[in-house]
Amino acid sequence: MDDNLPQDSKLTSTKRKWADEGKFLTGRHARPDTDRLPPGQHLVKNWPVLDLGQQPSISPSQWKLDIYGLVNKPTTFNWDSFQALPQSEMRSDIHCVTTWSRYDNDWKGVSTRDLLDAVEPTDKATAVMLTAYDGYTTNVLLSDFAVPDALIVTHWEGKPLTEEHGGPVRLVVPHLYFWKSAKWLKRIDFLGIDNAGFWEKNGYHMRGDPWAEERYSED
Repeated sequence: MDDNLPQDSKLTSTKRKWADEGKFLTGRHARPDTDRLPPGQHLVKNWPVLDLGQQPSISPSQWKLDIYGLVNKPTTFNWDSFQALPQSEMRSDIHCVTTWSRYDNDWKGVSTRDLLDAVEPTDKATAVMLTAYDGYTTNVLLSDFAVPDALIVTHWEGKPLTEEHGGPVRLVVPHLYFWKSAKWLKRIDFLGIDNAGFWEKNGYHMRGDPWAEERYSED
């Protein structure tokens, strides 16, 4: 769990301070249907690498994804059974809470909606908790997890997702800040109550809508 992560690392301390100070907030709201670049963001052409100082090395043959909690069909996928699910391709933007955005990323993987069809969440499920191979956790409302362009991705720009960007498998939920799109995805728990993950416990917003500047906790 996230208790094993470096709570007092330089990055964690810095980002906790940003939350305390409300750094980067502009107070301006935008709409994703009319304003492609959210408030306070700037465009980059590269893809910056951000992590908590650990980049787990997981080969496709070692990788597994456990699905537990409020589902009718608890499942453990290995690489082959995950690849046997319907494969989808999407293009979407990235918006990082550290203020950079990158347009037009081409992804390939399994739509979260196809995953939901496979595991069948119960009527009591309202949120998911994502757990990574490095112990990182983050929460996402089920309504956000199930949007049409959310993917559990294995490829970026036509190539297998690299280790530094969360390969072999990560989540991409493009309408939320990118800390919600957990790298090195290991486990998904379906919950009846929305619980805080690693950054949410360290001053960041429970939902993370870039167009509403939901960078930090409302508390």
